[in-house]
Amino acid sequence: MSYKEKYNQWLTFDEETRKELEAITDEKEIEDRFYKELAFGTGGLRGIMGAGTNRMNKYTVGKATFGLANYLKSTNEGEIKVALAYDSRNNSAYFAKVAAGIFASCGFKVYLYETLVPVPVLSYTTAHLGCTAGVMITASHNPKEYNGYKVYDSKGCQLCTDDAKAAIGFINEITDFSVIPFSDSDEGIEYIGQAVLEDYYKELEKQSLYTEESDLKIVYTPLHGTGNLPVRRMIDGMNVTVVKEQELPDGNFSTVRSPNPEEKDALTIAIEKAKEIDADLVFGTDPDCDRVGIAVKDGDNYVLFTGNQTGALLVNFVLTMKKASLSEKSTLVKTIVTSELGANIGRAFGLQIEETLTGFKYIGDKMNKYEASGEQEFIIGYEESYGYLVGTHARDKDAVVSSMLICQMAAWYKNRGMTLVDGLNEIYAEYGYYLDHLDSFTLKGKDGAEKIQQLMVYFRDKGTDLFEGISEVMDFEKGIRDLPKENVLKYLWADGSWMAVRPSGTEPKIKVYYSIQEKTKELSQARLTQYRKEISSVIEG
Repeated sequence: MSYKEKYNQWLTFDEETRKELEAITDEKEIEDRFYKELAFGTGGLRGIMGAGTNRMNKYTVGKATFGLANYLKSTNEGEIKVALAYDSRNNSAYFAKVAAGIFASCGFKVYLYETLVPVPVLSYTTAHLGCTAGVMITASHNPKEYNGYKVYDSKGCQLCTDDAKAAIGFINEITDFSVIPFSDSDEGIEYIGQAVLEDYYKELEKQSLYTEESDLKIVYTPLHGTGNLPVRRMIDGMNVTVVKEQELPDGNFSTVRSPNPEEKDALTIAIEKAKEIDADLVFGTDPDCDRVGIAVKDGDNYVLFTGNQTGALLVNFVLTMKKASLSEKSTLVKTIVTSELGANIGRAFGLQIEETLTGFKYIGDKMNKYEASGEQEFIIGYEESYGYLVGTHARDKDAVVSSMLICQMAAWYKNRGMTLVDGLNEIYAEYGYYLDHLDSFTLKGKDGAEKIQQLMVYFRDKGTDLFEGISEVMDFEKGIRDLPKENVLKYLWADGSWMAVRPSGTEPKIKVYYSIQEKTKELSQARLTQYRKEISSVIEG
């Protein structure tokens, strides 16, 4: 069907949907809502909320759920159990209840959290309760207009390429929304209480590495999300001030432009509070509490750390504390767009280093394989986009355990008379200076999606001629090593510098990653500035 035919079909669904759609006067808006179906990306199903096939709503959630149910029936015998959870976003609790009702109507045993919880809790719960699958309703760090639907396997790992393709096949078979068994009944649904959360906290306590007393002063912001209670539970006893304006759940994220700790202004209010009380460390977690960003006092100012910098520090801290228990099986896992700094620290400690495609599901998949073979032991996994995991209690990034370890790491440095800035400089002195940067370009709608594809063709055609000195181009769409094929290009220089380009799997963006290695910070910055200027002119010109 054309987008207009789909639009006319949706006018018949219900009165609320009809009124919303008939109120749209912009034809481009109608086209954007119906020109495609929401697709599974690096973070599952994700989109702007509203009526339409390219939006998050009762019907797209219902279609995904019923298709997933049919997929689970095709691959499992006997009782099928599903765990569901949701974050603080608008409609998250509603979408979770919609999904729970459909699963129960399909005869599944359904476990549903009765209050909002972080992503890693759902990952843990899915395996802990012996479920066949798990679903988390969240759009992670996206703006308030978004929501999403993450699917987890029995180990608590997001569905990877083959399983996701198989599930999508079943989802795409549903073209008649009237066959979806929507239900408002609680029959077949068991609400998950505090006991499972307590088990999760016990697993996190096993990852604690440094408990010496310190006069470290901390400011924490949950950014209106799910982290408030779990994170404070894990750093109880430390000197922590919580940002009151951002403490409680708020799906409109009313005090920030975007609840994304990757963006520098997300911690603005927390830094103001830190200046007021002279805190050493500021950190914030995103709405579903799988990412964490930090700022560190340095003289009279607070320095924002990148995900790569925090990751390198965490690797150094965790491996220093675990040094006596490391073995030849010990492994660090990172993504292909994450800096080599943390990996080189891992190598110095004797760790095996493995790389995955972008998306923590691939790190979780490695963990599943290590557990099955026993040939490797997972120590730490992380990605430049502020996601870290220590421990095997979950198969997704966990800002609860990461926050605990970041605070312990800051206390360890403080007791040595150092800040995390000093710690990072110490690492640079030993391993060399790395300048990492990410630029994201938003290109919305059908026209934007087409331009992103055209840009990827352009970058492919340019190859080693894109910039002087490029020695190799890795095209992951052709298949690299044992990694699944994906639309990513990585340009390598002989000196160890690199640049990568990829379309976002969850937002209408094309992302450009840079990692520059020069003898000095000044040389690195000059080179980065040149590259960024030229790439920006190509994408925005």
